[in-house]
Amino acid sequence: MQKVGFDNQKYIEKQSERIRERIGRFGGKLYLEFGGKLFDDYHASRVLPGFEPDSKIRMLQQLRDDVEIVVAICARDIEKNKLRGDLGIPYEEDVLRLIDVFQEMDLFVGSVVITQYSRQPAADAFLKRLNALGVRAYLHYPIAGYPHNVDLIVSDEGYGRNDYIETSHPLVVVTAPGPGSGKMAACLSQLYHEHRMGHKAGYAKFETFPIWDLPLKHPVNLAYEAATADLSDVNMIDPFHLEAYGVTTVNYNRDVEVFPVLRTIFESILGECPYKSPTDMGVNMVGSCIVDDGACREASYMEILRRYYAALSGRLRGTVDEEIVYKQELLMKQAGVTPAIFPAVAASLKKEEATGAPAGALVLPDGQVITGKTSDLLGASAALLLNALKALGGIDQDLDLISNQVLEPVCRLKTENLGNKNPRLHSDEVLIALCVSALTNPIAALAQKQLSKLKGCGAHFTVVLSSVDEKVYKRLGMHVSFEAKYERRRLYYR
Repeated sequence: MQKVGFDNQKYIEKQSERIRERIGRFGGKLYLEFGGKLFDDYHASRVLPGFEPDSKIRMLQQLRDDVEIVVAICARDIEKNKLRGDLGIPYEEDVLRLIDVFQEMDLFVGSVVITQYSRQPAADAFLKRLNALGVRAYLHYPIAGYPHNVDLIVSDEGYGRNDYIETSHPLVVVTAPGPGSGKMAACLSQLYHEHRMGHKAGYAKFETFPIWDLPLKHPVNLAYEAATADLSDVNMIDPFHLEAYGVTTVNYNRDVEVFPVLRTIFESILGECPYKSPTDMGVNMVGSCIVDDGACREASYMEILRRYYAALSGRLRGTVDEEIVYKQELLMKQAGVTPAIFPAVAASLKKEEATGAPAGALVLPDGQVITGKTSDLLGASAALLLNALKALGGIDQDLDLISNQVLEPVCRLKTENLGNKNPRLHSDEVLIALCVSALTNPIAALAQKQLSKLKGCGAHFTVVLSSVDEKVYKRLGMHVSFEAKYERRRLYYR
């Protein structure tokens, strides 16, 4: 059983209280830039055991009457058809998904702002789509020399050229499908307009990572670097905070580098900067809610290892540059992490060596290591799932949960009618077969009831998983890694 290292309820209460304080500080209007995932922060839940992926949204629900949400999306990301990596959907589709989820949670979504807009055809198409759906949309434009040309930025030709986003609530949360969407610029543009109209308003950042009051090289903060290696983020001591208060805090390079410019922008808009450091800008109570540092360290070591394997497989697929792999290797060394910390790695490799075919292994909540091998009817991922369900249900491993009479016709259907060359069942297919068997087989029904217990388990495979199998494991709440090699040498994989 994974140890709980984080007090989620305490976090919701303390974070809500701190945001209320910040709203009051600025006279009742606050633009809050939300970094990271708003309601499905699985990275945080992996490195802070006990942190619920929807903690941030639950915190906002406590402030429901005061909250208005603005979703930002960069026009260039729309044009490039940028995908959200964990969901595999384009950013513009995720904007609509976010709006639906917020509204289902009774949170008011005021509008969408398209940033860096310069008449891109795809952005125009999305704007038209938003209008047809009845979603208010605003446009913000590129500013030459941003963020250093302050005289232009803080002028009618800079922020003044942007649409003013009409808002009606004291707390305006600006969020986005992913990084680089222009959230901060949208907030500062609003400050410019509010100040010009004589309205009091302020700005703050909601960033979970890096955790400012943990040591620079704490595994939780190193895991954040591993997660953002493709953004070239580097954790560093906040020199402005150290100079102003004599206190060592942790921030990341982009905020530290841009702070002098932000300070000048604030001074140009408000007459003075309300913050003495990037850390000051943040509203982050995560560090004070860690209740078991050791549990968070262990979870972070595992996250660093998974990010390393993801970088290796990304390099194999041609989606990750060599320097990202080097950075992940460096972070592994800094954290003292090796594959030996995860028993499933050695167990899967040993199983592959014994069988001469791809294999997998996973670690159950009680620490037991289960393996799965490739057979004529089942892929390693499907076999591993069935073996894990047997172990969780106390079922003899030699018993067949699904008879060959059920499996063989499905395999023939795949090859003879659906055009697949590989007859072996994927994870989703074997789970459907298990559900069918459970109708008449009590043991299969018992196994099916164990599925929820797989949440939080880690699995490792000796070959790159198919996208189908990987998605099934993730939907079950499992953490997956694999070696950077393909089962067969081919040029095209799905």
